[in-house]
Amino acid sequence: MSTFFDQLHVQRWDDHRFYHQSRINQSLHLLSATCFVISYGLLLVDPAWAALLAWGVSMSTRQAGHFFFEPRGFDTVNQVTDAHKEEIKVGYNIRRKVVLMSAWALLPVLLWLQPSVFGLIEPAVGLKEYLHDVGMAWLALGVAGLTLRVFQLWVRDDLMTGLTWAFKIITDPFHDIGLYWKAPFYLMRGELLDPMHHVRKH
Repeated sequence: MSTFFDQLHVQRWDDHRFYHQSRINQSLHLLSATCFVISYGLLLVDPAWAALLAWGVSMSTRQAGHFFFEPRGFDTVNQVTDAHKEEIKVGYNIRRKVVLMSAWALLPVLLWLQPSVFGLIEPAVGLKEYLHDVGMAWLALGVAGLTLRVFQLWVRDDLMTGLTWAFKIITDPFHDIGLYWKAPFYLMRGELLDPMHHVRKH
């Protein structure tokens, strides 16, 4: 178990110091994490609506923080290039995220143009059923994206790395709330970037 927790610590530490230097990104992660926790509870009641909340609010705000607000280029805090960070990224780097978010955006279009998904499901009748189908499609995409990356990490590294990453992703919302709950207050004070003193001293 020490190996699991050691890997989990490293993955979380690298994720924080490499990809969460923007206070806007941190604040968006706080919003995302809060909605994810709500969606986890909603999974037990209505999986489709849980997925709509998770993808429609949580994932969109989370990835917007990375795409639009996180600094790119040479990382002066960690003294590494952006290319290096992207190469060693355990989870979804920017290129993989573009593919994942493209699939997310295209699924509602597919269900609108092909309500039966070429005969695979019962066609939706009305907006409510359409949204239900979109939610279930997004839920399937989330499970597929998680499973595929675990398999890729298993092949590239080992099964422990993949399972550790999956556990990290699933528990990130709870971890992010504890880590970034102060971010909006720093942002309101005009601090756009976390000075990362704890990283520089590490």
